[in-house]
Amino acid sequence: MDPGSQISASGRLEPGKSLPASSPLDERTPPRPAPSPAEAISSGFSREELAVVRRAYARQRLAILGVDNRGIEAAFAAAPREHFLRPPPWTASSLFGGALPCPAQTRSCSTRTWSSPSIRRAASTTRPALRAKLIEALGPKPGEGIVHVGAGAGYYSAILAELVDPAGQVTAVEFDAALAKRAKAFLSGRSNVRVVHDDGGWPEIPADGVYVNFAVARPADRWVERPAPGGRLVFPLGIPGPQRPNCGGRHSDRGAALRFERRGDAYAARAISTAYFVCAEGEFEADPEEVERLRAAFDAGGLDTVRSLIWKRPALSDRCWFAGEDWALSGDETP
Repeated sequence: MDPGSQISASGRLEPGKSLPASSPLDERTPPRPAPSPAEAISSGFSREELAVVRRAYARQRLAILGVDNRGIEAAFAAAPREHFLRPPPWTASSLFGGALPCPAQTRSCSTRTWSSPSIRRAASTTRPALRAKLIEALGPKPGEGIVHVGAGAGYYSAILAELVDPAGQVTAVEFDAALAKRAKAFLSGRSNVRVVHDDGGWPEIPADGVYVNFAVARPADRWVERPAPGGRLVFPLGIPGPQRPNCGGRHSDRGAALRFERRGDAYAARAISTAYFVCAEGEFEADPEEVERLRAAFDAGGLDTVRSLIWKRPALSDRCWFAGEDWALSGDETP
């Protein structure tokens, strides 16, 4: 605007006349910034209504895979999922497969499965029903130390933090620098969570539980060896499938989630469910020959017979569902 102009009674600018110092135009508020994902979703609800929606979302997700656990339900209801999203556009899962656009201010965004391009790559808030099943198998307890490997933007780290209570500690480990930065910001209000930008080789100290969010064809040494006696490891075992467009990495085309529990020098093991996660790359890639043996084991079936992990010692192959170079999944019970 020309500083020598003034608005006439008709609302038009008159050249050569300046605006009074007290003009309402000088007091105009700046444009309001775009709402955050949390604001976009919650703006249409009262606090009481939002609590009902979150509780319904938690109950629905847990019911899909038969998880009946009041503590996990409360944790899912308490951790606001929308805080861990990037701004729209989002998509919601379709009843007939695929995805549908999800408006920012709809009740469905709080109760259905939504994602964004970054989430599809990081899998940081997706598939809550399966994650509830895996967290139930991990069994976090108040006061425990849990390591979350592949934490993404931190949504499931927040749920784990709810379960261990303020007396516990969650270490959220994320390799992607941008995601680790987001997780640190999103989780900054939780005193019992620390975010570590590092590879998936954690934990560096003994832990009560290790929860892994990406598939591997062989568990990392520290995941198995660092849990304290009675400590648990939950991770997806998987064979990499072909690269699919717009999926941000290779997903496993054969896979299952496993639970190990340390019992002295032995490890109890069991399969939790089928699970198809993004597969690890780089140092976590297993020997190709071992991958083919694992593929054959998946194709033959019988994973539900596994009862123990044999780690870095000889194994009788006729008792094993799978036998690798220095580890095996056996049908024998632990002592």
